Amino acid sequence: MMRAFKARDTIPEITVRRVAHAMGYRFRLYRKDLPGTPDMVFASRRKVIFVHGCFWHSHGCELTRPPTSNLEYWLPKLKRNRDRDQVNLDALTAAGWGSLVLWECEVQDHLRLKRRLKAFLDQP
Repeated sequence: MMRAFKARDTIPEITVRRVAHAMGYRFRLYRKDLPGTPDMVFASRRKVIFVHGCFWHSHGCELTRPPTSNLEYWLPKLKRNRDRDQVNLDALTAAGWGSLVLWECEVQDHLRLKRRLKAFLDQP
């Protein structure tokens, strides 16, 4: 069943890409030379965006339900995901990159998404 979940080109990612592109921003996808392989890279602005799934990165919002079975596997796995995310964000900051994490539940409101993108990408 786990094969059914994609790591790239998810619906939330595509939504953020479409909104950013419609706003006139140009970007690259998945630069492997940056920590965490960001979903969107704005190289000229030295900024990156990660679009996280609420379950996989343990957001804790209304979309997230904790696993009820096989807890010995899932709880450490989700904690490792959170820890890895923080290490990657710290490494990007140390390298002089600005980063924004957008959650799956946040991309549904397009007006709010546009405001967040503009505020993040237009700041120096």
